Amino acid sequence: MATGWAREGAVQEQIDATVKDAVERARSNLATGPSLSHCAECGEEIPLKRREAIPGVRLCVACQEAHDSEASTFSGYNRRGSKDSQLR
Repeated sequence: MATGWAREGAVQEQIDATVKDAVERARSNLATGPSLSHCAECGEEIPLKRREAIPGVRLCVACQEAHDSEASTFSGYNRRGSKDSQLR
């Protein structure tokens, strides 16, 4: 496959970097420490099964869904390696 000016393996390195960034971003969003017994936002009791399944949980299911829908979405587009970003 012709890669133009890129050295051999550069495309795979770019893919690996994108995956590594996504994994680090996901890990940084995980809660740590003991789970709360009641939701930090609405005060509803968090079911025991949820607290056991997700260590460090802070929100009930309803509040977590609302939080997730408000969070900005990541497009997965790697700007570091795009030709557009290099031309600007």
